[in-house]
Amino acid sequence: MALSSMTGFARRHGAVGAYAWAWELKSVNAKGLDLRLRLPQGWDAIEAAVRARASALLARGTVYANLTAERKGVASTVKINEPVLAAVVATVKDLTGRIDAAPPTLDGILALKGVIEVTEEAEREEDRRAAEDAIIAGFGETLAALVAMRQEEGAALGRVLTARLDEISTLTARAEAAPGRKPEAIKARLGAQVSALLSTSQRFDSDRLHQEAVMLAAKADIREELDRLTAHVAQSQRLIAEGGAIGRRLDFLAQELGRESNTLTAKANDVALTNIGLELKSVVEQFREQVQNLE
Repeated sequence: MALSSMTGFARRHGAVGAYAWAWELKSVNAKGLDLRLRLPQGWDAIEAAVRARASALLARGTVYANLTAERKGVASTVKINEPVLAAVVATVKDLTGRIDAAPPTLDGILALKGVIEVTEEAEREEDRRAAEDAIIAGFGETLAALVAMRQEEGAALGRVLTARLDEISTLTARAEAAPGRKPEAIKARLGAQVSALLSTSQRFDSDRLHQEAVMLAAKADIREELDRLTAHVAQSQRLIAEGGAIGRRLDFLAQELGRESNTLTAKANDVALTNIGLELKSVVEQFREQVQNLE
């Protein structure tokens, strides 16, 4: 399966009968899937079908879906509201001679609210159903375009993440081969530290001193961190190769990589290994930031 990012944009429009419609979809990062629909008044009947299609194709992201729809080319009918007109005329006659004013004109009477009614041709149920079906199908087309854009960006993210994992592998190998972590180097440093302590005072328990030296040597050993870094990199590479909605799992592995690189840096007992640890932390953070964009 292809990798997919959580950001994308798509727009489609069309017409069916007297209806014209346009969908605009925009998606951004989110912890889960959140479809935020904006539908014109009277189009609530399509919501369930639209949400079902989105849930079938998307796993994560906040998706803003905006629909515009209007009925065009429908003949309008102008009708005189006879009861209202009769009431107006009766009132005019009653006021004639009672007030000093010019007689009302025809256009003035017709301009009064309610005298003229403008109505559109009645909407047939079958036409409405056909429009709803076309708009739902249009949403599917727009959604497919959004998914295609997210997958295109996901492919680019996959290449970036793979490059970061390769860097982590290289740095792990450098830490593995660092002269400072060799047993003889650790032994020499401990020996020098013990000699420096003994030169200042002879009041040290040799057995206790030996135990402390062993503990220091154990704390300086980064074997476990190196093995875990290697395992996490391998698992991340497998997930990227498999594709699909792997964002959450990769985010967990990114946190684990960060934890191991922090521990390695803390245990580093020479400058070279410390520098490698700092580089590791930087690359792991870059990896984690990019993972946040994956579905």
